[in-house]
Amino acid sequence: MTMSNQKNQVSEAFQKNPGVNDRLYWVGLLDQIAKPVLKALSERRLKRDMPAAGHSDRSAFAHLEALGRLLCGIAPWLEAEGLSEEEEELRQQYANWARDAITAGTDPNSPDYMNFEYEHQPIVDAAFLAQAVLRAPKELFEKLDEEAKGNLIDALQATRTRLPAYNNWLLFAATIEAALHRMGADWDVMRVDYALLQHEQWYVGDGAYGDGPSFHWDYYNSFVIQPMLVDVLAEVGHLQGRWSKLIPTARERACRYAAVLERFIAPDGTYPPIGRSLVYRFGAFHALSQAALLHRLPDEVSPAQVRCALTAVMRRTMRLGNNFDEGGWLTIGLSGHQPGLGEPYISTGSLYLCAAVFLPLGLSPNDDFWQGEAKWTAVKAWTGEATPIDHAY
Repeated sequence: MTMSNQKNQVSEAFQKNPGVNDRLYWVGLLDQIAKPVLKALSERRLKRDMPAAGHSDRSAFAHLEALGRLLCGIAPWLEAEGLSEEEEELRQQYANWARDAITAGTDPNSPDYMNFEYEHQPIVDAAFLAQAVLRAPKELFEKLDEEAKGNLIDALQATRTRLPAYNNWLLFAATIEAALHRMGADWDVMRVDYALLQHEQWYVGDGAYGDGPSFHWDYYNSFVIQPMLVDVLAEVGHLQGRWSKLIPTARERACRYAAVLERFIAPDGTYPPIGRSLVYRFGAFHALSQAALLHRLPDEVSPAQVRCALTAVMRRTMRLGNNFDEGGWLTIGLSGHQPGLGEPYISTGSLYLCAAVFLPLGLSPNDDFWQGEAKWTAVKAWTGEATPIDHAY
């Protein structure tokens, strides 16, 4: 098929369904963000090539940050089916790069072997890598060769030598153990139990959890807490009676929190710049994207309006030309290059949690998420249209 014919087909499809154009945009942005990381790792040159941006030396952690956070977001797409010929070709390329990247990062003899044992930060990013495995077990674990499988298991288990902090970090430990269970390896029931029961104690109401004993006005319920609770319970919740009782409640709270996130998105695609880690950009909508992926959106929120809202966020965030450096790596900032927004723990690798927004690419192009157009709540409210009343959970 010629490029001209492809463009004509895309144009015809867009006239019938604007969601086609949005999916092309999402896949194109995923490609732009992910390619520098995964291609470099597949060629075992990430440590050589990735810039060390940040206010402090985070070189011991940045490479695992980039790998784990990126894969956690694109994992459902790596297992997607029913794609167009062109998208399927790209998916296969990325699936191959992702497996090569995991192999390179967990092989002790690789120049890109990553830190799973030094200081506490690796607990965080090993957990995002583990979450990626939970979301794409076939592509990211089952298709690895036996040596790579063993190296990945060893790497995740190596994080047990340190204690997680007494806050959302408990879920990092639990997510690692849930992935080890998924891989058929030795896993620690107590680490899962402690995280689940402690977060039940930290629930503060209306779909939100405290980040430890205190509640924080930031996006960590979306970056970490809600998505990891949902994924851990999906994997091992049925194994203990007291865990299984938490499943419906955790899902309902996540649904309420998704409703709040959707209402945060303004008509122009902006959202409140509150709390820490704003440089994770649209990763702030991790929990909303997960709710869409799992078909667990609130009744008053249609899949199409979430797609349109998230697309507006992406376009608004990326409209400036300096979100990437000359090598194609993400720069520190919320919209553009804003190094002053980076906390001391931020590095180039940290920024790839923005990929969490891409979870709905795991849905078939025929799913309702990718069909038609719809106005999101803020657009309706600020143009005088009928708007659903918001209710606390």
